[in-house]
Amino acid sequence: MSGHDPDGTSGNDTERDARRIVHVDMDAFYAQIEQRDFPGRYAGKPIAVGGDPPRGVVQTASYEARPYGVHSAQPAVEADRKCPDLIFVPPRMDVYQEESRRIRKILRRYTDLVEPLSLDEAYLDVTEPKTGRPSGTLIARRLRTEIYEETGLTASAGVGPGKFVAKVASDLDKPDGLTVVRPDEQMGFIAQLPIEKFHGIGPVTAAKMQELGIQTGADLQETPERKLIHHFGKRGRHFKTLAVGADDRPVQPDRDRKSVGAERTFPDDIDRAETMLERLSPIAERVAQRLRQANRKGRTVTLKLKSHDHQVSTRQTTVERPLRAEDALMVITERLLHRPHPPDEPVRLLGISVSSLTDEERAGGQLEFDFRP
Repeated sequence: MSGHDPDGTSGNDTERDARRIVHVDMDAFYAQIEQRDFPGRYAGKPIAVGGDPPRGVVQTASYEARPYGVHSAQPAVEADRKCPDLIFVPPRMDVYQEESRRIRKILRRYTDLVEPLSLDEAYLDVTEPKTGRPSGTLIARRLRTEIYEETGLTASAGVGPGKFVAKVASDLDKPDGLTVVRPDEQMGFIAQLPIEKFHGIGPVTAAKMQELGIQTGADLQETPERKLIHHFGKRGRHFKTLAVGADDRPVQPDRDRKSVGAERTFPDDIDRAETMLERLSPIAERVAQRLRQANRKGRTVTLKLKSHDHQVSTRQTTVERPLRAEDALMVITERLLHRPHPPDEPVRLLGISVSSLTDEERAGGQLEFDFRP
């Protein structure tokens, strides 16, 4: 195992009083499992886990494929064009779920405050660990070692005094890396981040910020909160909170999800219903994937639309039987898009969410569509 691995064990009062949050993120999780299990077929080769062209979607790309521009949620036909030697591998969700359970058991050796975000990543609060010194650096190092020794898989980790910093840090030295941000380094670390790294800042919001002269975390730190609220509403306060290192969100173990969804903001407005459906397909795939990961199904499907002038509308229906399959989601989504008629205005964002959730074991039965007005 390798990676940037600072010691981070200094003991001044500021650091002793600070929270220690670790974000663990498995490296190309699905693809790494396939390369581990079938080394002769996939090791060292560019692979994409997901559906084949022309209608498939990439779920995870190996690190050998990423330099070609292959990434998750990408149409398979586009990935195939970018990387002619790309190997498409059908997903084995039961295997990935079992590996995720093994990894979570390792995480819980050190703390019960483990908040899974998906099969391949989680937050841990190790301020008061079950065993060993209260050092986020040492615990993150041990976690990565134990995961590798027991599963043969590598993980990257970030350590910081809050969730935002820990998550950004975990992405800086991938794959197989460890990055630590100490409390006295936090403001400087945030200052050098491009604004696109901040939660909730997508391409549209980033463009608006750049128009205001806000390019980096340092610019956000210097911008008055009232100005951010004026231009971005309540989100402006959230951006300011992250920028000044005041992210005190707790790690919440075993979160009870109310809904599962995904959305995407597009660089260009979309004005044709056919194109909207094409863009909704990978979103439905992502929602179906997240439902599988959460072991949930749901009865209420909501289609979210944001127009070119930032007006948000939703269309919703409830079905008789819980669902989660991508095909079923797309059947419902298509009907919602056309009922009572396609959007009158061009849209810049599309989203799908599923609520009224139930555990898979309790869902049972066959899917029946029962659209209600």
